[in-house]
Amino acid sequence: MGAALARATVKAGHQTTLILGPVEVAFPAETRRFDVETAAQMLEAVLREFPKHDLLIMAAAVADYRPKRQSPEKLTRDRARLLELEPTEDVIAAAGKTKQGHQRTVGFSLESSSHMERVVDKLRKKNLDLIVYNPVRTIGADSIEPALVYADGRIEKGFNGLKREFADTLIERAVELFQ
Repeated sequence: MGAALARATVKAGHQTTLILGPVEVAFPAETRRFDVETAAQMLEAVLREFPKHDLLIMAAAVADYRPKRQSPEKLTRDRARLLELEPTEDVIAAAGKTKQGHQRTVGFSLESSSHMERVVDKLRKKNLDLIVYNPVRTIGADSIEPALVYADGRIEKGFNGLKREFADTLIERAVELFQ
């Protein structure tokens, strides 16, 4: 989805900055690109770059949790112990806290079932202008079955199709957030 959105923004003539975790997908050469490996690096890069932009779209979440302690060596089976996790900071929510009046934020909510109240709650808590509900069954697929949920309460459905086609529509909807 991220690659499709990058292509759609470039096609629409927008200057585009990508902040990417480890991926093996081709992205348009016309973009600025920052590669990161950890949730902390993603947070730092987004908070550094977002003030220079009008729109932030986060098509995928970073890991929700990270190991509480890191081992300097490989943990072998005979040394296995309980793995303790701690939450990572929510990157788009952190950006939403810094959002200025001229900026807009768009996020995605990957859900295992249609819990629209959970999606609306995420939209409000993260200070988003638009959130894309996306069923978990579309992971790794070329197609998407989204619903667009706007901050004003509107819900727009009926976009089932290829991710690259939906990306064009989402960029159009994102531009409309500024009107």
